[in-house]
Amino acid sequence: MSDSEQQDGRRTAEATRAEGRRELRERRVAAQRGARRVLARPGFAGTLRERLAVLDGAGELYDLDAPADMYGNGVVEELEERTAALLGTEAAAFFPTGTMAQQVALRVWAGRTGGPVVALHALSHPQVHERDAFSQVSGLRPVELTSAPRQPTADEVRDFAEPFGTLMLELPLRDAGYLLPTWEELTEVVAAARERDAVVHFDGARLWEATTHFGRSLAEIAGLADSVYVSFYKSLDGFGGAALAGPRTLVDEAKTWRHRYGGMVFQQFPTALAALAGLERELPRLPRYVAHARVVAAALREGLTAAGLPWARVHPEVPHTHEFQVWLPYDADAVAEAAVRQGEESDTLLFSRAWHAPGPGLAMTEVSVTAAGLEWTADDVRAATADFTARLKETAGG
Repeated sequence: MSDSEQQDGRRTAEATRAEGRRELRERRVAAQRGARRVLARPGFAGTLRERLAVLDGAGELYDLDAPADMYGNGVVEELEERTAALLGTEAAAFFPTGTMAQQVALRVWAGRTGGPVVALHALSHPQVHERDAFSQVSGLRPVELTSAPRQPTADEVRDFAEPFGTLMLELPLRDAGYLLPTWEELTEVVAAARERDAVVHFDGARLWEATTHFGRSLAEIAGLADSVYVSFYKSLDGFGGAALAGPRTLVDEAKTWRHRYGGMVFQQFPTALAALAGLERELPRLPRYVAHARVVAAALREGLTAAGLPWARVHPEVPHTHEFQVWLPYDADAVAEAAVRQGEESDTLLFSRAWHAPGPGLAMTEVSVTAAGLEWTADDVRAATADFTARLKETAGG
């Protein structure tokens, strides 16, 4: 077979795999919509009509007879003030995306410290999901404190071999399993950065649900950092948007850069109202979600053990937030097929997210527990796990 024929064969095989993944995703989405019982029903997966329902009762959150916002005033300013009050900061600025908010925050800090180097985790969002935005757009240079699937330690910060102007901490660290440090570890890491005269920025996209793990208020947690970013759709089920919170002088300068980066959107009232709804309705529920995620995780572990799987992990064993990982010793495609079949053939979908292949013969997915999951008892989880593993063994051939 010629080289060109081999290349054609590889392209055909890859196209076939891509088509298979697309079809599986469509089946998974359909199964989630059709299942009577799921652990979470994320708003972003809903129809337009369902998403617009988030704004039902918006008149209780803001005066709908007030003028519509223009370039960040009105309801957007109300959202900024509410966010700053929750986080205990002097001010906050609304941004259309978290990527923009954090680039601006770190660019402003670089200008103030004179140091364009940002120390962060190798698994942090900018390193994994933003296509080198820091260096390509903002002229910053990220350096990785560690690649280990845990939070950085105080010693790693204190003893890092080169200078940096800003320490960025993702709380929780999603790609490591939604992991948080202990309160003592966090305060030690922040103190280590201060010893190096570095400022501290929290990537707090999901900071909202960290209060249970830390046993501290949002203001106490945010108070450790010089600036904090939070998301309005992660955890809060909003339409999108983010906020950068911190000292008023920082926020004022960030608003200038927001304009330069193209974030000065003409009208944003739907997103701002949805964010206010999330703060009013979802934020108070998050501690219940976290508590029940621990019940679900324990029952999952018990169910997987009872099924006799040769190796399986719920990570972390006791979730730090309402989201966690499940690892199984099977081909990811086989696991994904079994998960979808459970939703298609019964009224229950235990695993509604995609399965990834972190290594040969391994599959990993994320589990989120929200309002829909509160209906599940531990017995329900164990029964659903037994049903899923039976399908998995049938699909995988043992």
